[in-house]
Amino acid sequence: MASAPIVTLRPVDHHVAQVNIGRLVAPADSEQLAGFFAALDRVNAAADGAPGFVWRLQTEEGNATSVVAFEWDQSDSHGVLVNMSVWESIEQLAAFVYGDLHRAVLRGRRAWFQAVAEATTCLWWVPAGHRPSTDEAEDRLLLLRDHGSTPAAFTFRHSFGPPGNDGASGLRPGHPDWFCRT
Repeated sequence: MASAPIVTLRPVDHHVAQVNIGRLVAPADSEQLAGFFAALDRVNAAADGAPGFVWRLQTEEGNATSVVAFEWDQSDSHGVLVNMSVWESIEQLAAFVYGDLHRAVLRGRRAWFQAVAEATTCLWWVPAGHRPSTDEAEDRLLLLRDHGSTPAAFTFRHSFGPPGNDGASGLRPGHPDWFCRT
């Protein structure tokens, strides 16, 4: 009787961190933003239960709407909201971001957030177990804006594999489904 092959699984050394920010078009307590805030708990709960989810930035309220960060990017808006999380892989993060629930909420983003020319979403690899700070996220987003996608800061469209991934850490084109068409 042949024995089953021995499979050695490489431990997961890195997870992917993501940050996205939005410049508010109106005060947070305005009627214009009511739809965004009404959907927030449902979207966060779905993220928390999604395959590959590791961690997200939140306060005691269960979200990050009161986190003060990215103030330098406020421009003429009513403030900046930040979302930051860590996932086991880019593919799992993308499955959530571009899944039906999140995409449905994204359709309202133009009513809630200013359109900006600069990058507002950034991904980067972190050691497994690391929880990025907002200062780290600000540095990564600025790096992306200044240099485009690099192994240190990248996008879904132009991503990189994790460090030390046996040559797979080079530039990888994003999957066509990973682009928001809403």
